[in-house]
Amino acid sequence: MSKLEGKAVVAQGGGPTGVINQSLVGVVLESREYSQITHVYGARHGVRGILNEDFIDLSQTTTHNLERVAISPCSALGSTRDKPDEEYCEKIFRVLRAHEVRYFFYIGGNDSADTSRIIRDYAVRDGYELRVLHIPKTIDNDLLVTDHCPGYGSAAKFVVQSFMGLNLDNHALPGVYLGVVMGREAGWLTASSVFARRFPDDGPHLIYLPEHNFDFEQFLTDVDHVYQAKGRCVVAVCEGIMDASRTPIMSRLQSREERDAHGNVQLSGSGALADALANAVKTRLQIKRVRADTFGYLQRSFPGVVSEVDSEEAREVGERAVQFAVWGENAGSVAIRRTGDYSSEYFLTSLESVAGNTKSMPPGFILGDNDVTTAFKDYARPLIGPLPRYDQLSAPKVKKLLSHP
Repeated sequence: MSKLEGKAVVAQGGGPTGVINQSLVGVVLESREYSQITHVYGARHGVRGILNEDFIDLSQTTTHNLERVAISPCSALGSTRDKPDEEYCEKIFRVLRAHEVRYFFYIGGNDSADTSRIIRDYAVRDGYELRVLHIPKTIDNDLLVTDHCPGYGSAAKFVVQSFMGLNLDNHALPGVYLGVVMGREAGWLTASSVFARRFPDDGPHLIYLPEHNFDFEQFLTDVDHVYQAKGRCVVAVCEGIMDASRTPIMSRLQSREERDAHGNVQLSGSGALADALANAVKTRLQIKRVRADTFGYLQRSFPGVVSEVDSEEAREVGERAVQFAVWGENAGSVAIRRTGDYSSEYFLTSLESVAGNTKSMPPGFILGDNDVTTAFKDYARPLIGPLPRYDQLSAPKVKKLLSHP
C-alpha cells in the first residue's frame, strides 16, 4: 500500500468535555509517528476555523505543552455550534484541498459525524483522496454503535459527586431538592446520579429520564410519597424530559421558544424547568423547604473530577483515528467495544451509522417511572470509576426523661 502524504487537520466541535483534549493530543502525538503526515494543523473553533483558514501549527508544539493540555478540561482549540450545510461543507473541502490536507480528524458528537460525512462525499466526488475520521465525544453518551462515549464517564462522576453532597445537605436540613441534569433526548447522565446512594435512605430518591413520559401529576404524587415516608426527597431530573406527546416539558415553560443552530429547543439556557418543578411542589404539596438547581455547564468541564478510564479512552480514540487513517481507511467513526469486565477495544464504523442519530437508554436500564436498574449500574460503574466514601453516625439513642407534646 502506497503512503498518502500530506497535512492533517484536527478540530473540536460541539460541547466541551473534561477529557476532549486527550483525544486532541492523541491525534497530534500519534501523527508525529508517521512520516507521511507532514504537518498537523489545529482549526480554531471547529469547522468555522477551517472555513476562515484560522489554523495553528501543532507540529511545532512541544510534547510537554501537549501533555499539560491533555489533562486540561474544555476544548483547547475552541469549539463551535455551527451546523454546516452542503454549501458550508463544500467550502471547508476547498480550504482543505488548497492546503494539501490529506487527513481530517473531527472530534465531536453525531452532528460532527454528519459534517464529516458530507466533507468525505465532496472529496469522493472530486476524486481527491482525503481520509476523514470522526473521533467520538459527548457527555450525553448518545452516539450509536459505540458502547459509550469519551466525556461521559467524567461528567457522570461530577453528577454523582454533586448528588452525594446534595443528599448529605438534604439529610442535615430536610426538605425537597431537585437537580436538573443535561441530556436532550437521552438520560444517561441523569441516570448516573444513582451512584450517589450509599445507604438505604440516600437520594436521589427519584430519577426522571426523557425515555419515559413525564406526567406532572404523577411527579407530585411520587414526591409526596417519598416526603411522607422519609421526611425529605432528593430528585434528579433530566432537562430533556417529555410529556406523552413527546414534547419537551421545557417547550411548555418558555414564553418564547429558543432554538440552536441545529434546530433543537434550547434546554440549558435557563432554570425554567427547575423553577417550575420547585414551584409546583411548594404550592401543590405545601412543602416549605424546596430548593432546585440547574447544573448547566458545570458538569461538562469541571477540573479535578475526571474518570481515569474516560481519560485513557479519550486519548486512545485519538490515537486510533490516526492509525486507521494511515493504514488506509478513507472514512469512519472510531467506536469502543466493551470486552471482559472491564476492558475495551476499538474499531471503525461508518460515518452514516453515527451521523445525526441518537442512542437512548434501553428499556432494560430503566426501572419503572423514576429509577434505573442494576443492569445500568453494571454498565456505568467502570466508566465512572472510584468515588469518595462517606459515613453516617452510628450510635444508640438516649432515652428521653421528659414528656413532650
